Amino acid sequence: MSVFTQLFRVSKPFSNCQHNSRTSLRAVLIALYVSLICMLDQAQAASHFSVTVQGQGQPILLIPGLMSDQRIWQQTADQLDDRYQLHLVSIQGFASNSPVTGPMLPEVSKQLLAYIKQQKLQRPVIIGHSLGAFLAFDLASSAPDFIGKIIAVDGLPYLAPVFTRDSNSTVASMQAQAEGIRRFYQQMNPTQLAAAVQQGLPIQARSQAHQALVLQMSAASDPTTVGQAVYELLTTDLRENVAKIQQPVLLLGAGGALPDASMRPAITALYQQQIAKIPQATLRFHWQSRHFIMLDEPQWLLTEINQFLQP
Repeated sequence: MSVFTQLFRVSKPFSNCQHNSRTSLRAVLIALYVSLICMLDQAQAASHFSVTVQGQGQPILLIPGLMSDQRIWQQTADQLDDRYQLHLVSIQGFASNSPVTGPMLPEVSKQLLAYIKQQKLQRPVIIGHSLGAFLAFDLASSAPDFIGKIIAVDGLPYLAPVFTRDSNSTVASMQAQAEGIRRFYQQMNPTQLAAAVQQGLPIQARSQAHQALVLQMSAASDPTTVGQAVYELLTTDLRENVAKIQQPVLLLGAGGALPDASMRPAITALYQQQIAKIPQATLRFHWQSRHFIMLDEPQWLLTEINQFLQP
């Protein structure tokens, strides 16, 4: 029922009412006005993302990574929605040409927390891929009382060591490079962005169909938003902050793009260092999967999720 229909139905019987009836109508109108303002505030609060909800049960937020949207989680959600309520997030500017201006990831994190509170979600599980995993770590460390278990799918508290292959990388050492990368993306058009992504598709997924999906989402992304996000990932180090996380954390790594199996110990150590300060953290690798584990190895991922979420 629309607000205007409600107003019509309420006001019609009051044509010949006394003062107390007019007072009641005024109270109803004020209440409806307040409700409208609240609805507008909630819509504005989530301006950096949209959410699709399916299923019933314990709430889970599924957050995609850089240049992708909720489609990467659909198969996973369809396997979980008989037991869980899935909140599939799509971030503005990724797989969408609607840009985000100003600081991005801190605002998305703040708005996600507001969404959790507004929807009265009781300590939801957060499953994030890549950039989405970074947001999961940020939420769990900044608001531990509101967040449940964390599953990070090939995403880390600090991105830079993946670029440098050095856990000693710092924000200060990455600042100039991060600014250069941001400018590089800002100068791109969507066609150039898609061309750049296409060169690295074998790292993202194994099958041509999954690579095509990754490319499709990337081509629809806003280059300026992508550049800002990469800049913030390279200049925001959560490795100290995650020590505040008291809930269990599962970090799933993808090692299928490594050129040589001899690199596995070094990569394992790099990932382990990132979660070393989390009291209850587990690291698991799939050595054949590429970056989009949910596309390459959906059954393995589902098994890991189910085992980790057991009471």
